[in-house]
Parts: sequence; structure tokens; C-alpha cells
Amino acid sequence: MGIEKALGDTIFTTQLSKAVNWARKWSLWPMPFGTACCAIEFMAVQASHFDLSRFGAEAMRFSPRQSDLMMVMGTITRKMVPVLRKIYAQMAEPKWVMAVGSCVCSGGFFRSYSVQQGIDRIIPVDVYVNGCPPRPESFIKGLMEIQKLVERESLIDRKRRIEEFYKRLEQINETDYEPADEILR
Repeated sequence: MGIEKALGDTIFTTQLSKAVNWARKWSLWPMPFGTACCAIEFMAVQASHFDLSRFGAEAMRFSPRQSDLMMVMGTITRKMVPVLRKIYAQMAEPKWVMAVGSCVCSGGFFRSYSVQQGIDRIIPVDVYVNGCPPRPESFIKGLMEIQKLVERESLIDRKRRIEEFYKRLEQINETDYEPADEILR
């Protein structure tokens, strides 16, 4: 039975970008960047009870060149900032970032000079998942939000948004006088 028999005389029309975005939505290749307890909780998401395979994200890649979704989980110290930026830069476009847990989103309860207070000043973040540590359901909700973003965003919009992020980052760094932030430049 071929597709011709199944469809008969029916004709499908769509835009190429919508078809490509639909395929990307259901074939995300996440790269976990786990440094603390959120990464341990992420292991439960990959188990059979929650099963990320239902969302097309079961192919974990630990190489940035093979992944399109970076899931940053756990405390990010200032020494890790250059590594995180380098890994993000090595990922091919289009790429998305999910910040998982309160330590990644805002520094958590670590108000220290050595802990980065949110990764949104380092790399552009698309979805924030709250919790300390977040429940597996929160991970799945975050992945579903990424899928919605992938489905509705064109490559031109994505490029424009990334350029705006880096312009805004330059403005923040010009007006920020904290000595610890010199490491980020």
C-alpha cells in the first residue's frame, strides 16, 4: 500500500517552513549540561515512567555539534561560564536553550561571588523551568514549551531574536560595574 492509494486524489498544500518546523518539533536532540541535583532529577524524566520518547527527544547527544536543544541544569559557577558559552557556540543553528532549576534561572539560594546569578546574561534562554529541583512533569512542560516555540518561529525571527539578545548583553555589560562581572567579558 503506497501513499498514492491511501490519499487517492487528495492534495496537501503547506508552506515549506511549516513542514520543516513540524519535523524539528518532533525530533529535538537535547544535550544535557547538568552540574547538580537537577541533573539527577532529569534521569527520572528519561526513565520509562515519564519517557521523553513520546515527545521525540529521546536521542541524548553529548556532543554540541549533534544537538539542537541545550538543557542547562544545576548551579553554574563563574569558572564554568566560558565553557558554557563555548559549548553553546559550537551548537549548530537553529538551537534552543532550556534553563532548568532555580540555580540556573537566578542563582538559587547561592548568593555568592562565585555563582552565576542566572544564565540569561551569558547565553539566550528560551524556556525557564522552575523548581528546586524541578519535578519530572516540569521538565516535560518545558520541553512542550520548546516544541511550541520551534513550531511557530521562523529562522529569520530566530536570527533576529539572537542578535537582539547580544545587543542587549553588550548594553548590560557596559552599565554593570560589579568587579565579578569582569570575568564574563
